[in-house]
Amino acid sequence: MLRSITQGAHYKWWALGTIAAGIFMTVMDHGSAAVALPTIASHFGADLPAVQWVVVAYSLSVSVLLLPMGRFSDMVDRKKVYITGFAIYTLAAALSGFSPSLTILIFARVIQGIGSSMVQANMTVMILSIFPGHERGKALGYQTSVVGTGAIVGPALGGLIVGEFGWRYVFLINIPVGIVVIAAAMFILDNRGFNLGAQPGQRIRFDWLGAILSGGALLALLLTISNGNQAGWGSPSIIGGLLVSVALLAGFIWWELRTASPMLELRLFKRKLVALGVSAGWLSFLGLTSGMFMMPFYLQKVQGYSPAESGLIVIFSAGSMAVIGPISGRLSDRYGWRRFKVVGMSMAATAVFIFASTLTENSHLGLIIPVLILQSCGFSLFNVPNNSSILSAVERSRYGVVLALTHLTRNSANVAGVAVATAIVVATMGSAGVESNLESVAANPQAFIMGLHRVFLIMGILMLVGVTLSILQGGRPKEAPAGGAEEREESSEPSSRRTEGEAVSE
Repeated sequence: MLRSITQGAHYKWWALGTIAAGIFMTVMDHGSAAVALPTIASHFGADLPAVQWVVVAYSLSVSVLLLPMGRFSDMVDRKKVYITGFAIYTLAAALSGFSPSLTILIFARVIQGIGSSMVQANMTVMILSIFPGHERGKALGYQTSVVGTGAIVGPALGGLIVGEFGWRYVFLINIPVGIVVIAAAMFILDNRGFNLGAQPGQRIRFDWLGAILSGGALLALLLTISNGNQAGWGSPSIIGGLLVSVALLAGFIWWELRTASPMLELRLFKRKLVALGVSAGWLSFLGLTSGMFMMPFYLQKVQGYSPAESGLIVIFSAGSMAVIGPISGRLSDRYGWRRFKVVGMSMAATAVFIFASTLTENSHLGLIIPVLILQSCGFSLFNVPNNSSILSAVERSRYGVVLALTHLTRNSANVAGVAVATAIVVATMGSAGVESNLESVAANPQAFIMGLHRVFLIMGILMLVGVTLSILQGGRPKEAPAGGAEEREESSEPSSRRTEGEAVSE
């Protein structure tokens, strides 16, 4: 039976289902953990700046390792890296569930991030490698649908688990799911076309110095941002951290422009589609993460909903992501990406501005749920065409490292979004003479909500910058690349099926 699957005409759907199961697992876990944060904070007696590290440590670990793992996977067996990453992720989930202290839990989340970086660096390129170039938007849309479905199940299931069994089972449930996903990947995925990084006869050398410099720069920057509120933004440690990150980044750029086998081909950023697409994507994730991180605290500590109820509330917004993702992918394949990116980011920004101006401690769900849906619909309408626009500007042989870059964009924005939102809320509460622990949030909701208003306002302004970048990025280039990978792949297709503008935009 397995031979008929791997050799059959429907192999791409079997492979998509297998990879999608892994994507679903990681997204579901993220949503479950977010809903569990208030309970985790209460269990360990932690305040808001401390408990944020359950999320930040994971995203920080992923961000530092995504580019190296993307390049490493271009050189070796991508399937083995993917499966090994899931094994590490699953074992670390067990450690998270049995953690006796917040410190151990944060350490376990770092290990989970290592495994997740190996998974994330491979999952999208594996999906795209089994679909033809003219179906790129459709493939990305399917992935977004899986992400949306996982985002639906995660908060709802996480809330139920926390309410019935406790926060530890939010992590422990990953063990049986992880075993099933690993087994399916071992037997179904046959590595067909997964390794796109090297051409026949070409040997790729791993850029160790580039990995160290890029990882160090990201680590220094994200740690500095995450600790700025506690240490003081003008303190010597924070200023020193920023200077170190800038120095390491400068060293990384200098080295990557000179080495024969760079980890990240920085000259790709001369291409407008890549530079502006990555920048707009980072701003979109920053705006989405900042508000979504604070929403469970608002729903549970201000509005008084249980973890299960708050999980059910965000189901509607996650469901819209599952529906809109495939639609936006198919439409962008057919009509181009700019109109969908601009409209999508504008919708998300509108939702954020509505929260900034109307959210109170007594806001009705009739307001909260529709605005969350508007934000998620806008984000989904933007995200799939944006990733498609970036990939259209690069050759398929570079998909691995470029997709790792897009995942790095998401994870670094997640870290920055959580850190910035926490800093703004804590600073606002502090200026009102209110401590930043959860008891103070419940006892003095006005100061917390004032901080939320400032978070949403700032993020809305940044998302408007993203709208501008999407407009400037333009549409599909008119000329096809000379000898580009996708052009060769699609040259046998009828002209009506070829994707216009599978080109390198310099």
